[in-house]
Amino acid sequence: MQLPVLTIEETCERQLCTGCGVCATMEPDRFRMGEALDLGRRPFVKDGAPPTNGEGLACCPGAGLSHAGTERTEAQHEELFDAWGPILEVWEGAAGDQAIRLAGSSGGAATALALYCIEQGGMARAVHTAARDDVPYLNETVFSTNREELLARTGSRYAPASPCDRLDEVASLEGESVFIGKPCDVAAVRSARRRRPDLDAKLGCVIGFFCAGAPSTKGTLALLNDVGISDPTRLKSLRYRGNGWPGMWTAVHEDDAGVEQVVQRTYAESWGFVQRYRQWRCYICPDHTGEFADLAVGDPWYREVRPGEQGSSLIVVRTEKGRAIFKAAVEAGYIEVSSEDVNLLPRSQPNLLSTRGGLWARLLVLRMFGAATPRYEGLRSFPFWVRNLSLKSKLSSFSGTIKRVFKKRLRERIDVTEWTPPKA
Repeated sequence: MQLPVLTIEETCERQLCTGCGVCATMEPDRFRMGEALDLGRRPFVKDGAPPTNGEGLACCPGAGLSHAGTERTEAQHEELFDAWGPILEVWEGAAGDQAIRLAGSSGGAATALALYCIEQGGMARAVHTAARDDVPYLNETVFSTNREELLARTGSRYAPASPCDRLDEVASLEGESVFIGKPCDVAAVRSARRRRPDLDAKLGCVIGFFCAGAPSTKGTLALLNDVGISDPTRLKSLRYRGNGWPGMWTAVHEDDAGVEQVVQRTYAESWGFVQRYRQWRCYICPDHTGEFADLAVGDPWYREVRPGEQGSSLIVVRTEKGRAIFKAAVEAGYIEVSSEDVNLLPRSQPNLLSTRGGLWARLLVLRMFGAATPRYEGLRSFPFWVRNLSLKSKLSSFSGTIKRVFKKRLRERIDVTEWTPPKA
């Protein structure tokens, strides 16, 4: 029997939390975000906090996702909705600014779109994630207001992030903001703005980026140790991607003699290592492409990347607001486009249909074994389990989840302990 999740604390303890930080925005007197080494960013109850008012849980993407209220229009490609959410157009393109294109993980489209919103679209800032200056393997939510700040903060961060934890500030600041985050983050934003008109009025555009899961801090530290950096306090900077396509994982650190050294791994090597440390909620996520965003960006993996090729982005236009911004950004030269075809999305992410199908069996197993299960409305999975999985994969979707129920203690409430990073 499925057990209900009734509080934010239980969402964390039953491993459904995504770490987005929206609860800290909706109930700022009760929750603050912190680090949990094995899990990721997590909300912790403040000393002397008032009782919960339920607003955090109501917006929590870990507890559930819903397309209820998502506009369905004739302009959308209805045949793609069940698998990919609302889609108006899909383009391949890249940042017109060559420095942004080089630094970005895949063509710099998200950064270029944010820059257009600030310089030409009348918005005041971009709300997104960047490396912490004092602990470069950790992330923090930042406000970028110009090209220099955006350029310095480009590139994917395969580490825990809570970009929703400063949305309460967004609501109080002058001018509109453009928000950039993972699919779960943008889903949380949509829920929050529906409950807070003051926040809704201050969000001019929401950009999501494709996500295959968020590894814990433990994963990054394990990778650093694997490449010979056993003391993370000596780390000076860390990039997971960018400066090329798809870019190298690059760690800059001081050796025992105080000499600066650079260690690199390929994208495939680094992601192959840290993806084993993804939080459990990522294994049961139906949305990897930002279905709740105005615009979503990812890699155009439908074709082989040639050695030395400049970065390129897949840009999914999901709302009319997103289409207006995208069109204006192209006309102004912030985005350069090369092709348009809605089928570029399924061609670039062919494995996601089987992933979506396997989700149906995973959720069924969780309910059968009494593990906490998110509520998903309008994000269908059973048709893809029938059509897109082989018999072997169907059986594995059951057996693999049964094993994880016990290995990950999914029927229990685990201890969520705050962790403080060591500093030099």
